[in-house]
Amino acid sequence: MRAPQSWFTEVLRNGDPQWSATAAEIDQGFVRVGFEIEGIDPFPTITGPLVVGRVQTIEELTEFKKPIRFCTVEVGEAEPRGIVCGARNFAEGDLIVAALPGVVLPGPFEIASRKTYGRVSDGMICSVSELGIGNDHSGILVLAPGTAEPGADAREVLGLDDTAIDINVTPDRGYAFSVRGLGRELAGSFGVPFVDPALGAPGLADPVHAEPPAAATGEAWPVAVDDDSSATRYTARVITGVDATAVSPWWIQKRLLVAGIRPISAIVDITNYVMIELGQPLHAFDADKLSGTITVRAARPDEKLTTLDGTDRVLDPEDVVIADENGPVALAGVMGGATSEVSDATTTVFLESATFDPVRVFRTGKRHKLTSEASKRFERTVDPEITAAASDRAARLIVEIAGGTIASPLSDARVETGAPAVISIPADEPDRVAGIPYPAGTTASRLTEVGCTVVGTDPLEVTPPSWRPDLRQRADLVEEVLRLEGLEDIPAVVPNAPAGTGLTASQRRRRAIGRTLALDGYVEVLPYPFMPAGVFDIWELPGDDERRRTVSVLNPLDSDRPELNTTLLPGLLEMAARNIARGQRDLSLYTIGQIVIAGDNVEPVGQLDVTRRPTEAEIAALDASLPHQPLHAAVVLTGLRDPAGPWGHGRVADHLDAFEAARSIGRAAGVDIELMADEHRPWHPGRCARLVVDGVTVGYAGELHPAVLERADLPKRLCAVEVDIDALPLDERLPAPRVSPFPAVLQDVNVVVSDSVSSTDVQAALRAGAGELLESIDLFDVFTGEQVGAGSKSLTFALRFRAADRTLTEDEANEAKLAAVEHAAEQVGARLR
Repeated sequence: MRAPQSWFTEVLRNGDPQWSATAAEIDQGFVRVGFEIEGIDPFPTITGPLVVGRVQTIEELTEFKKPIRFCTVEVGEAEPRGIVCGARNFAEGDLIVAALPGVVLPGPFEIASRKTYGRVSDGMICSVSELGIGNDHSGILVLAPGTAEPGADAREVLGLDDTAIDINVTPDRGYAFSVRGLGRELAGSFGVPFVDPALGAPGLADPVHAEPPAAATGEAWPVAVDDDSSATRYTARVITGVDATAVSPWWIQKRLLVAGIRPISAIVDITNYVMIELGQPLHAFDADKLSGTITVRAARPDEKLTTLDGTDRVLDPEDVVIADENGPVALAGVMGGATSEVSDATTTVFLESATFDPVRVFRTGKRHKLTSEASKRFERTVDPEITAAASDRAARLIVEIAGGTIASPLSDARVETGAPAVISIPADEPDRVAGIPYPAGTTASRLTEVGCTVVGTDPLEVTPPSWRPDLRQRADLVEEVLRLEGLEDIPAVVPNAPAGTGLTASQRRRRAIGRTLALDGYVEVLPYPFMPAGVFDIWELPGDDERRRTVSVLNPLDSDRPELNTTLLPGLLEMAARNIARGQRDLSLYTIGQIVIAGDNVEPVGQLDVTRRPTEAEIAALDASLPHQPLHAAVVLTGLRDPAGPWGHGRVADHLDAFEAARSIGRAAGVDIELMADEHRPWHPGRCARLVVDGVTVGYAGELHPAVLERADLPKRLCAVEVDIDALPLDERLPAPRVSPFPAVLQDVNVVVSDSVSSTDVQAALRAGAGELLESIDLFDVFTGEQVGAGSKSLTFALRFRAADRTLTEDEANEAKLAAVEHAAEQVGARLR
């Protein structure tokens, strides 16, 4: 909402004639009551002789490719000035703004006398954009007759010593889309009595009076509101004998220009002006183009309407229209129809002021991709009690500026919506919420200030005003009191953490995994939670793969991604591809997040009663309807794992790094993960390990399939890991480390096994045969060659033995080692090398 500072000053001076404030002070005033200022833009400074002029003669220069005029302009000097101008929206006798030689316009742009189009142009006739007031450069600025005498200082006439203030209005505060609503907030911020411009504002440039216009002698135009329209009020009156070509006075044009609305004609400008001033949109029809009863109703199937923008629209039965006996003449609350618009030939005006259903207006605008200043206000709810007052205000201005006579009484069709709800609130409720004591009577006075009717002392019985439909419950009233008292005065107090609580075991495990991966050099990322289309076809997953059991979102943010992730890899691979495309080729990424897998035969839960807590049965039904959402961790590696430098060329990440990442996740979770060779898309069948804990598969690790990488435009040999964290055993007991004071005995063992035997199986067999004295076992060398024979490999393990109650001897350690080798020979065919 954008308006000039002078307008706010005018409104507040109706309550206090001595009130004044700078633009910066007004900014702070709005901030105090919870409104954000988008911008404060002072009008540009113009130096030099900028004057009001009157066009005396116009000579059309027809010898040029485009229309050019040579005008003589009276500027208060002995002789008129000759000025060349290309605009065509003015005539002889019109008042204009002339920039004489020496003027520096915004830009800066200095005006000088110069020869052009075969004439000497001794100045320039200005448009509002050239004066820096608005963006309209379609024609020059034409002032209403009698605005000023030629030669008058245009800066004073136009009020260029002003500032445009742009306020950010949140969607729940539709009343603030008007000077009336914002003026009320500003008055409360500065403690100034507020005089409602809709009910009477002595001192306004053109005051609104509480009493209606003079009684008309004609008959009221018949109007009706159908139940299917959801409209609550429709008023109309007829004004005859108007001059549709009349020019709006500058004070109206200026305020419209600052608000971003282009002045068109006096009648249209007045309806827009009253909308900005009071917040009530109005529409003027050419009454001679209407016939019969004007009805607010739902559109009929296949009805058509040509709107003011020249577009032919096929209407939907949910659209609400204004119709006469021949059919629709306007889209209610959105835009008028072309067949009944006011033109220069109009002499009789049918003035509409109404209240329409916000949801219907919003849906109509979205359906037809059409928005307007009126629809912005109707969508946020318009005060139904302002409808008649706004019509009175506009009718009086039309008669004053465009002439004519109010020829009919006000037609008023209204649907009763019942009395407003009364909200009961303890007088000290804001005190308890804010945690600070307010003076007695603060709640009642602040609520009265925003327009509420307050009865009683404690509790207070509060009736919200008609323009505040957002005040529906006690919490809304508390917010109003705290907002007006100053949110900055409420102290920030950090609550004390209750004793005996903290992170759960699963939360500690999740943090431990993330911390471990970060310390191992991985960078955490947050991939998109929705899957790209067709990713499982790229992976060539079987049709019965569990990962294809996706859950679709009814209203997705992206139509190409309607399904929730059943695996973390698609999003992680997308982030890897994005980084690689930007030149980052050495990547070690990880993420921890939930996946969503659809369940079987899940019955949807109907709408619940929100006025009470759900029953245990309803809660159980809700839980049962949810899909399975386990927590997973995933890792992606590509490029160099060890960086290059003076020490060498670095080391490229491979599937062994992926295996170690899986083991790191297991160690952080307090479990030992076994690796078993397997085939599982999208991993490479020869470099894929199935991750097993206590006989349960918890994930996969290894190098991705070359075909998958090629189709996904990812680098070769890219590796990945995905682990189901929730499938890992969770031990909630805090571990108590056992430290032996006795020294360890280190032994190495070298065994030869077949190539088909995995090192994991050999290690498990050695561990089982070594007995309780074995503290740890690690593989540190793999050798193949002629020395061990074809089809075989040599594995070297480091064994650490230790006894908890004595110093272990070398003989005891050697005996345990031989027992381990003997057991491995039985289990996997291992032999000492």
